Order: sequence, then structure tokens, then C-alpha cells
Amino acid sequence: MTDPPAFRIAPPEFLTGPAVARVLEALPEARAVGGCVRDAIAGLPVADIDLATPRRPEAVLRVLAERGIKAVPTGRDHGTVTAVVEGRPIEITTLRRDVATDGRHAKVAFTEDWREDAARRDFTFNALYLDRAGNVWDWFGGREDLARGLVRFIGDPPTRLAEDHLRALRFFRFHARYGMGAPDPAAVAAIAADVPNLATLSAERVWSELKRILAAPDPSAAVRLMRETDVLAAVLPEASDPERLARLASLGAPADPVLRLAALVPGADVARLAERLRLSGAEARRLAALLGPVPPADPPALRVMLAEAGADTLLGRAWLAEAAGLAGDWATVRRFAAATPRPRFPLRGADVLALGIPPGPRVGVVLAAVERRWKEAGCPDDGALLRRWLAEAAATAA
Repeated sequence: MTDPPAFRIAPPEFLTGPAVARVLEALPEARAVGGCVRDAIAGLPVADIDLATPRRPEAVLRVLAERGIKAVPTGRDHGTVTAVVEGRPIEITTLRRDVATDGRHAKVAFTEDWREDAARRDFTFNALYLDRAGNVWDWFGGREDLARGLVRFIGDPPTRLAEDHLRALRFFRFHARYGMGAPDPAAVAAIAADVPNLATLSAERVWSELKRILAAPDPSAAVRLMRETDVLAAVLPEASDPERLARLASLGAPADPVLRLAALVPGADVARLAERLRLSGAEARRLAALLGPVPPADPPALRVMLAEAGADTLLGRAWLAEAAGLAGDWATVRRFAAATPRPRFPLRGADVLALGIPPGPRVGVVLAAVERRWKEAGCPDDGALLRRWLAEAAATAA
């Protein structure tokens, strides 16, 4: 016998959109599950849509093909098929139960028991199932925990962590986004005891979760809790000043993970940190740029920094300087960075050649001399002045 739903809501918009509706017409027994249900109940925007079904993956693939829906067996061994409708991916996973796990990967068996599938999930508000009519199944009090802002493991916290040690970081990610008030003490104690196992996680998984934590509207409380449980020291030992992150968030700086990482690691060896966390090349370069010199006070020097680093970097350095408590009119610096076009040195090798200097090393020497003089003068936007300086440099180099 199927368990009755715990409550009912008005079917949210994401269920009635043409892409999801078409998949649910092919799989009418399927239910939305996880984050999309949680966020719909919380009144938040829904991003990814996941469906669960008791049908086996091969049956799902067959039915979707019969309906002309593109389907890809993206995780067939784990029961996941991805339907693509109007360019939108929708993951459909067969109900599962864990057979064995090594703390990172689980061996699963398929089941037709919805509650058994729910029991293997991480947190109570991630185990909510929603059908097309708006019926919601909630075996573990997820709706109540969501309303209270309480991130609570399903069942025994040490058992959930032993199944996947990444759940420790996922706890902080959800606490940063949904938590209100004191965290669940059983969860905190289990996470503190599980800290040694964080070393088994891949750098890519750690950075993925850290990035999501830092992208929360205000991750300060979650990061403080990470420090108190020794999780922060385990995954980001370079984090020397968590309170600088709190000040950055309180100032209203953008919810930018790399900017917030820079606030946490002001004295870090960026190359070593980037290698350890497997930051992308763009992330590593941006982190290094943000941790560069503090913006100067005088406008000419600011123009030079804007020319060299760009507006995004200058803005970020101003936010970080203010969060660090350094003296300065940082709001004015940010307004300058936002409103001032980036000065660009306009001269090129062709301008030197036009003065009669033949191709060769002297061209670069002349250009470098003029660009140096241009920066010393505060990057003036004066074509006539630059041409005069170019002529003087060319004559000197002759």
C-alpha cells in the first residue's frame, strides 16, 4: 500500500511548464524530489528539476523514446536518465536503496518503496516528494525543519556522514542558505567527529561545495561554525580571518565566491591554494588579482590601477580593503571604478614605425618608455600629448 501524502500545496509553476509536463505525461507516477520541491515550498526560485520514479531505467528510456523525448542514460548504473525537452535537462532517477558505500561512492539497488528511497537522502527537507496534483510526501519532518530553518540529517547523523563524507560540507551549504538560529547539535557533533574523513574527498568536490557556501546571501554564520568544528581548518587551512568575510558581507559587497574567498585568505600563496583546490585558471587569476595592492587614494594613481587591473579588480580590492578596516574613502573608490572607463594605452608599434624607426627591438623600447611616462602622469586621455611624448622617445632612442 502506498503511504498517503503528508500535505498538499498548489502545484508550483515548474510542474506545469511544458517541458516538465511533457515528461510527467509520459511518466505519470513520477514525483519531483529534492531541491526543486524544497525551494518551491520555501517560495524560492527553482533551478534544477529532479524526478523520481519506481520504473527501472530501461523502462524510462523506452517510454520516453516512444513519446519522442530525447533521453540520455547519464547514470544508468545508479538509475539516472536525463530527459532533454526544449533544451532543458530533467533528471529522472529510479527509486534506490544503498547496498554499500565507501564514504564517497554508493552501490545501490533499485526499489519500488518511496520511503526507502527517501531514507537514503541527506537532510529532511531534501526528502520531500511532490506529484502533479500538488500532493507532498514528507516522512521525516522536512517541511517543519524548513520552516524552522533547521538543517537536520535523516536518521542517525554519523551514519549519513559515513555514507558520504561530503555531506559535512553540504550541511554548511544548506545552513548558510536556509539556517535560522542555532544549528542542530546532533549534526554539529557528528560533523566534528567526522573531520578526519574530509581528507578523503577530492579537491573538485571540496571546492564545489565551498563555492556554494560562499555564494549564499550571508555565509558568515556557516563559516564561523565551520571554524568551530575544525572543518574550516581541514578544507581551507589558509583561512586566516573569517571575521573579514563577515565584515565584507555586512558591507553589502556582491555575493561573489571568489571575492569572499579572497577575504578569507588574505595572505595565501595563491598558486599553491589554486593547485590544491583545483581552481579554474580564471578563478586563480582573479583571486591573485584581488589580493593585489590596496587601491591608492589619489585619482591619478587610481587611474593607473584601473588601467592595469580593470574595474572588477579595483572594485574588489576596495571592498576587501574596507572589510579589512583599512582607512580610506572606499565608497568613492568604488564609484570611481564603476563610472570611469578603463584607460587604455592607445599607441602601437605602427605609430613608432610611422616616425621612421625601422622594425626591431627599438620599437618596443620606445613604446615602453612612452607607456611608462603615460602611467606616471596618471594615464591622461590626450592624444596630442602622447604623440609629442612618442616623438621625444623616438628621438632619444635614435
